[in-house]
Amino acid sequence: MLTVEENGKQLILREISDQWGEDCHTFLSRPAMMHWAEQRFRKEDFTGNEDEYNAIMEAFRSV
Repeated sequence: MLTVEENGKQLILREISDQWGEDCHTFLSRPAMMHWAEQRFRKEDFTGNEDEYNAIMEAFRSV
């Protein structure tokens, strides 16, 4: 599960996993967050599931 919180100029993204616990990432801009998202959710990992990839990226863009 991912949550994004706006805190002034910062975007705080929390990645919560039952396997790994919670990872927290702080970004100073939306482009920085989008760069992280593109690296974390690589398009080639979603071969055959392009709709799911597009939905994930659209959710990041809407933040």
